[in-house]
Amino acid sequence: MSKIRPSKGAPYARILGVGGYRPTRVVPNEVILEKIDSSDEWIRSRSGIETRHWASPEETIAAMSIEASGKAIADAGITAGQIGAVVVSTVSHFSQTPAIATEIADKLGTDKAAAFDISAGCAGFGYGLTLAKGMIVEGSAEYVLVIGVERLSDLTDLEDRATAFLFGDGAGAVVVGPSQEPAIGPTVWGSEGDKAETIKQTVPWDRFRLGDVSQLPLDSEGNIKFPAITQEGQAVFRWAVFEMAKVAQQALDAAGISPDDLDVFIPHQANVRIIDSMVKTLKLPEHVTVARDIRTTGNTSAASIPLAMERLLATGEAKSGDTALVIGFGAGLVYAATVVTLP
Repeated sequence: MSKIRPSKGAPYARILGVGGYRPTRVVPNEVILEKIDSSDEWIRSRSGIETRHWASPEETIAAMSIEASGKAIADAGITAGQIGAVVVSTVSHFSQTPAIATEIADKLGTDKAAAFDISAGCAGFGYGLTLAKGMIVEGSAEYVLVIGVERLSDLTDLEDRATAFLFGDGAGAVVVGPSQEPAIGPTVWGSEGDKAETIKQTVPWDRFRLGDVSQLPLDSEGNIKFPAITQEGQAVFRWAVFEMAKVAQQALDAAGISPDDLDVFIPHQANVRIIDSMVKTLKLPEHVTVARDIRTTGNTSAASIPLAMERLLATGEAKSGDTALVIGFGAGLVYAATVVTLP
C-alpha cells in the first residue's frame, strides 16, 4: 500500500478573470507596404488584417505581461499574493534563462509563486490553461496565472511578402481558480512534428555565434538579417482548415457539447479565411459569436486567444457564463482545444 498522502485539490477549475494589453502604437497596412510589393486590398483579402500593434522598447515582454496580469487579477477579485503559479507562453523572450515568468511573478507581488515559461507557439495559451487546470485539481496551487505574450515584431522579416503583414504584439492573461462545477473541459491536444518545417525560425541562434556570414540571410542592402519567423502559407492554411476543424469537433465531443450549445467561438487569430472556413466546417449556428480580433490586432501567437476573449467580454459581444470553444494551433505543428465557461 502506498504511503503517499493523496492530494487535496478543488473538484474542478475555471477561468475567473481575464486581462489584455495592446501596445500603444497602431500600425496600418500602409506601413507594411513600404517594403513589400503588395496592396492593402490584398492583405485584407488574404488575412483580414487592417492594423496591428507593435511594441516600443519600453513595452517589453515583462511589462506587457504585468499590465495584462494586473487586469486579470483584479477581474478575478483576488490578490497577487494568492497566485500559486505563473505560467508564461512565449516564443519571443530572447533570454534563454532565467524564465521571464520569474520576473513577472516577483514584480506582480506574488508570494514566491512557482513560475516557468513554455514554448508552444500559437497553441501556448491552451497548453498553459491545461497545466493550470491540472495544478488546481491536483492541489499544488489554488490560483494560477496563465499568460500568453509576444513581441513578434522582433521576429518579423519586413521584406518577406508572405509574413511581413501577419504579426503583432501584445499580452493576454487569465486567472484560473477552483470551481464546484466543470468549467474547463477536457483538452484535445497534440503535435505533428513531421510538419515542423512549415512554420519555423529562419536560422537558429548559434549561426550568429559561429560567425559564418555565408550561412546567414541578408536583406536587400546586404546586411545580415535578424532571425525571423517564416512559414509555408498554403501548407499551413490547408492543415489549419482541414485538420484543426476535426480537433475542434473532438473538443466539443469530449466536453459533451454540440455546436448548438455554444455561445462563443474563440480560435487562434491566424487568418480570417481560416476562421471562416472552420466556422463553416463545424456548422456553427448563427447565434454563435465568433472572435475576429485579428482585424485590428494581427497574429499575436500565444497572446491571441486571451486578447480576443478579453475584447469580446469588454465590448459585450460575449458575456460572463457563456460557453466558448477555444482552439490554438501553430508552429510545431502543435494544437490544443477545449471548451470553457467565460469568466
